[in-house]
Amino acid sequence: MDTAALKQTWALAESLGDEVPLYFYSHLFLSHPELRAMFPVSMATQRDRLVGALGRIVSSVDQLDEVTAFIQQLGRDHRRFEVIAEHYDAVGASLLATLEHYLGELWTEELAGDWAAAYGVIAGVMVDAAAESERTSPAWWTGRVTAVERRGLDIAVVQVAPDSPFSFEPGQSVAVEIPARPRLWRYLSPANAPRADGSLEFHVQLVPGGQVSSTLVRDLRAGETIRMGAPVGQELTLDDTERERDLVMVAGGTGLAPLRAHLERIDHAWQATGRAPRVDLFHGARLPLGLYEHRLLQNLTGRPWFSYTPVVSEDLTYSGRRGYVGDAAASAGPWHGRLALVCGSADMVRHTVAHLRTAGIAHSDVRFEQFATLDEDSHDLHHHTQEPQPAGLHQREQGDHA
Repeated sequence: MDTAALKQTWALAESLGDEVPLYFYSHLFLSHPELRAMFPVSMATQRDRLVGALGRIVSSVDQLDEVTAFIQQLGRDHRRFEVIAEHYDAVGASLLATLEHYLGELWTEELAGDWAAAYGVIAGVMVDAAAESERTSPAWWTGRVTAVERRGLDIAVVQVAPDSPFSFEPGQSVAVEIPARPRLWRYLSPANAPRADGSLEFHVQLVPGGQVSSTLVRDLRAGETIRMGAPVGQELTLDDTERERDLVMVAGGTGLAPLRAHLERIDHAWQATGRAPRVDLFHGARLPLGLYEHRLLQNLTGRPWFSYTPVVSEDLTYSGRRGYVGDAAASAGPWHGRLALVCGSADMVRHTVAHLRTAGIAHSDVRFEQFATLDEDSHDLHHHTQEPQPAGLHQREQGDHA
């Protein structure tokens, strides 16, 4: 399989802009009209998501060993769309038809075979993972909203009681669908460690123009029922060895949520055993109101293992630390030997990661969501965001972790 040719031809296809996804969806819906109902009513923000995700993952099939676990998670997670094995065949056929249409003479029999083989490998991993998951868990979970607390004009803290046991690790993300926005799933991170009562807490920040975040923040009410997909993501989780390491946490806006889940777990362990790693948290917001967990985090500084630095970037009257949260975190070092967890908007993450590495944290010890930088819709076979490779196939509305 010529993986270099896969990457080169995908780069060429991407350079053509909106024409490629428009052709793909036209081909898919004309050949399989029954699939149209699986996608949002409005495709305005959806068009390039699935196609872009597919192209990036399939053309990077040579990195499969590095992302197999993630692709398996993705296969399990896509059960919430009621995806079955035959759907993968339909999507693959439309992807290849689209490439053939736009690549013209470059689309040789050998290249077609390589694309088909690469797509088959990725789809096979996802189908097998979904089939295994079907034997042990539902395609989605339902949960009842028990409380919605609005913090200022643009942040809401939502409490949910799942109707059946829902297992996750601090640092993972969960796709959520609300009744007012059917088929528009958004990824949110539980802001709590697993609790005895099974409850979940989500932090949501309103994104200008975001169909889901605006409804969640302004209109969601206690008593409503939401749906949740399987928990996904590994970049911000910690294994048993990593849980013993000292941490630097850097959050922007509601990017605090998955890091707060770790803090809750660490605090529980400290209260039970008297032992905890050293944790230094930096939380950034544009305005002081964005420091929506300030009181809780300030109280937590009474623990001998924890320090908290709030940072505000756009209020010149703020009496505390001002500027970019990534700069504040990097300058507070040295952080040699620390494990860093970073979560926020795409720009915030890129800036912070670069500065933490410059400050002496090993490249591999700076952890952040690989899917945190695309944007709006989540029907992706993907990525959602942050930059490198195919490892991020989810989506949040841009700015959910601002």
